Amino acid sequence: MLRVGLTGGLGSGKSTVAAMLRELGAQVVEADALGRTLMEPGQPVFAEIVRACGPDVVGPDGQLNRERLADLAFRHGRLQELNAIVHPPVIEAQARWMNEVFVRDPSAVAVIESALIFEVVRDAQARGEKDSVLADWRKRIDRIIVVTAPDELKIRRYAARIKASGSGKGVSLEALETDARNRLAHQVPDSEKAAQADYVFDNSGDVESLHAQVEAIWPRLLQASIAESNKSGQ
Repeated sequence: MLRVGLTGGLGSGKSTVAAMLRELGAQVVEADALGRTLMEPGQPVFAEIVRACGPDVVGPDGQLNRERLADLAFRHGRLQELNAIVHPPVIEAQARWMNEVFVRDPSAVAVIESALIFEVVRDAQARGEKDSVLADWRKRIDRIIVVTAPDELKIRRYAARIKASGSGKGVSLEALETDARNRLAHQVPDSEKAAQADYVFDNSGDVESLHAQVEAIWPRLLQASIAESNKSGQ
């Protein structure tokens, strides 16, 4: 078994890499999807966010208002507070998912796609945590893959994706790019992530180049997974 963290800044292309790894045979889960589930009405995370931020964060449909939360996080300095509520249960959910995967297949390559692996560690350490699982990704992940791209390219990709999804309707391209820059400013730079990564994928080119990089690494992940499985079985 091998626990792999797949990360990269906003617009880096980590979701594309996740899809490629899934096609090759990896088990993949998105941290964002786990987070969205935990933030549904009736969940403890939902209740804690409403308690901390007030009823204004709940929309007419009873769901959390994502735009309002983003505004609080990135424009009103409450990102750390919100992350402290959401990150611990998301990490717990990731661990449960991995355990379920390994019960089914002890030699699986289990990949967690998350934009904030390094940020979770940074924020936990900023809160004074030293020995918690949040303060050291090596306690929960065996290998780290970082997807990199120039910041300006990430910003253009992010704005284009929001426009294409329809969620940016009525918002100017300039405003979306400003939002992207604000978000990137709160993320650990690629250079720092790459320095601690086991594998780095350069996504400044075309999708064929990215695919070639993923295919080149996949046999190494499989080999490492088998080695870990044999070690745990001894």
